[in-house]
Amino acid sequence: MAKPIYLYNTLTRRKEEFRPLHAPAVGMYVCGPTVYGDPHLGHVRPAVTFDLLFRLLRYEGYKVRYVRNITDVGHLENDADSGEDKIAKKARLEQLEPMEVAQYYTNRYHEFMDRLGVLRPSIEPHASGHVIEQIAMTQAILDAGYAYVSNGSVYFDVQKYVSDGYNYGILSGRNLDEMQSGGRSDDFEGEKRFAADFALWKRAAPEHIMRWPSPWSEGFPGWHLECSAMSAKYLGERFDIHGGGMDLMFPHHECEIAQSTAALGHASANYWVHNNMVTIGGQKMGKSLGNFITLEQLFTGDHRLLSQAYAPMVIRFFILQAHYRSTLDFSDGALLAAEKGLERLSKAWGLLASGRIRAAAVSTIPSPAGLLAECEEALCDDLNSPVAIARLFDWVRHVNALHDGTLSATEEDLLTLRGAFDTVLGTLLGLSLSPAGDTADRDNGRLGGVIDMILEVRQQAKLAKDWATSDLIRDRLAALGIRVKDRKDGADWELD
Repeated sequence: MAKPIYLYNTLTRRKEEFRPLHAPAVGMYVCGPTVYGDPHLGHVRPAVTFDLLFRLLRYEGYKVRYVRNITDVGHLENDADSGEDKIAKKARLEQLEPMEVAQYYTNRYHEFMDRLGVLRPSIEPHASGHVIEQIAMTQAILDAGYAYVSNGSVYFDVQKYVSDGYNYGILSGRNLDEMQSGGRSDDFEGEKRFAADFALWKRAAPEHIMRWPSPWSEGFPGWHLECSAMSAKYLGERFDIHGGGMDLMFPHHECEIAQSTAALGHASANYWVHNNMVTIGGQKMGKSLGNFITLEQLFTGDHRLLSQAYAPMVIRFFILQAHYRSTLDFSDGALLAAEKGLERLSKAWGLLASGRIRAAAVSTIPSPAGLLAECEEALCDDLNSPVAIARLFDWVRHVNALHDGTLSATEEDLLTLRGAFDTVLGTLLGLSLSPAGDTADRDNGRLGGVIDMILEVRQQAKLAKDWATSDLIRDRLAALGIRVKDRKDGADWELD
């Protein structure tokens, strides 16, 4: 592998060198969406964070099996062990079949993630398609003595788990005496022995639509169980990386560790990686709080907190500008600043890609080979995308100086520089600044050809000392928002 990668492991609370179990193969499981509504900015952050890790691992030569689940059953209101299933509730309100709701919002999620440049995972299992595996794991936990049946439901016995020497709280650092249950202590209907116990299987109430037969009752799996069952099925009993948002650390991921340990005799994931939250006004953005902004609203600008619409790549860039483990506070001003920053990068990349910077006999710029090395080093250091982006901006100044003629570069250095920008921006950061086949880009390409032809006519006028025609062309282009920049050996242009 080209470079060692260091990741902050939530389990050990320190940054560690990543050493896969079976290099060059890497198994990575990431918690995906519960598909009962459109994705919002809070959903984008884990998607982009682990897309960045996926891209980096592949770039460094690893063969990655990336599993990201779709939760389409078992996720009850308020992340609790009681209440209505989120998808079933949406189906009831819209008078649809639950799977109709799940399919619609799964399609929407894919559509939006594609626009954001998020690569599809290797495997995307649905919880509803793996009920058999979840029943089998529940039975294994019962057989091991770490669960009990109560009124047709099955609960994980946290006190038994702890009394046998296991640490329930190993990931979150919570003390069992201070913990609350996955739901509220007064709403588990007398079924639980202990408030922190959590459901592995829930008996369905008569009105509950989504139900399956099991040895204990007609019901449905608990929310936490799907990830333990599906990660074991597709990545094996031990795998490398488990990722997700920090808000899932407790109870979801804590319960996963306990379930897997009880069923398999050991924990599954070696590295637990968590992105921090997106906040709005200092408060976590989320559907349960009603303070979220959907991606569709961001793309259309149709929200009271937005002054305009924002392109998908602006949203991606906004997220990558902050380190994944830091809080990302949303504001319209921050998005506007991200848009301007991305525009600067895009213009520099456009100058390099268009060939408008002419090669010279000698280079007066620093060695461009260092750009890719510095960005790669930053990303290998716990996905430090802000540092990688800062290095790109350092080179934007050099690119502009090359364009203005105050610096020069050989053809070899220009090729190296183009390759570095292309690799960092596209391959690693996933920022598609000129998507292939996009109609607008094709039109811009035609526009560029027309403007270049007009500037050739203007250059002929200047050589003939026809200053009136030369100035007229310049002024008419300026009136159309096209600024002409004269150089010693000709002229160039940019859109205002």
